[in-house]
Amino acid sequence: MVLLFFWGGLFFASPVQALEDHRSKLQGAHGDRSTLPKTCRTCHRGMTMKISGEETVCLQCHGSGQDRQMMVSKDYLRSSRSGEIANINDQLRKPYNHPVLSVRGVHQAKEALPEEVSNAARHSECVDCHEPHVVEKDKPFRGIGGRRIGNFMADIDKEYELCYKCHSSSVNLPSKATNKHAEFKATNPSFHPVEGEGRSLYVISLKEPYNEREERPGDISVITCGSCHGSDDPNGPRGPHGSNYPGLLLQNYEMEDLRPESPRAYALCYGCHDRTSILGNESFPYHALHILGNPATNELGTSCFSCHDAHGSTKYQHLIRFDEDVVSPNEDEKLEYKATGVASRHGSCLLNCHEVEHNPKSY
Repeated sequence: MVLLFFWGGLFFASPVQALEDHRSKLQGAHGDRSTLPKTCRTCHRGMTMKISGEETVCLQCHGSGQDRQMMVSKDYLRSSRSGEIANINDQLRKPYNHPVLSVRGVHQAKEALPEEVSNAARHSECVDCHEPHVVEKDKPFRGIGGRRIGNFMADIDKEYELCYKCHSSSVNLPSKATNKHAEFKATNPSFHPVEGEGRSLYVISLKEPYNEREERPGDISVITCGSCHGSDDPNGPRGPHGSNYPGLLLQNYEMEDLRPESPRAYALCYGCHDRTSILGNESFPYHALHILGNPATNELGTSCFSCHDAHGSTKYQHLIRFDEDVVSPNEDEKLEYKATGVASRHGSCLLNCHEVEHNPKSY
């Protein structure tokens, strides 16, 4: 029952109603008294958040074992559950991270994302990705809005929808950053299958259980941003908090030219694509030549990154997108790829790479 009282010409909810609103607001993992016996007071104490930001409060539980033990000693956290909470603090201090610790106090409750102001400060605070009042262990972005359905903003349902809030059409993208939504669009000539199953039915190098289409139970035909981005520690906490690899990647991926090939050099790619198939030229007749180089001349190969965009290509099939720091136009000022047929074994390139003229090079 809702009780109202009248004061100064306005109606206010009674304390009973306020308590009901409070209970409906705090749910999920942080509303579980078997973990946080003091619920709201665990995080909201004095002016801590206002002064130092919510990260300091979050990392009291999501930090080191010593930090959690301090919370246990004050009866803010149950000791029986403390071991289940991952150390996010260590992840955020890795060389490649979301800048939670380095950019603070920028997030605004009513901010527009993707960013609409070119000089808006880029930031990534805990509350940009997590709604602490309703978040759950297996639903880490529950309660975060940002998915437009008609004229309404719905809660985010897919991981990529959360990533797009900062990594799509923001007008303040860093100079070398690109619109990931544009690259993953299912209308593109090619894309890694994040928004839906891919277009190509001839990805010969795929390892089980990956498949172009879900045909059998257990087949994986759609991946997520988290399939490539996250902690480099396979036993570490889930999510793209921090990594020792550039690009906040799960595994190593050499993106520079003239690097020796090895299982580690392209470990990220070889997680889904069979190395033996790639170096055996099963999908492209000159894969080995490009990646391994030419032993006769002691020339090292080039990276997968020189020819492929791991997100998607807005122009070509087979994720072709040339790295123009390595690949340049040919003598006729042409820089393009032409696919022939439906599979990747036939096509032609017009470009210049490693001083080798392609005008064209057909296969």
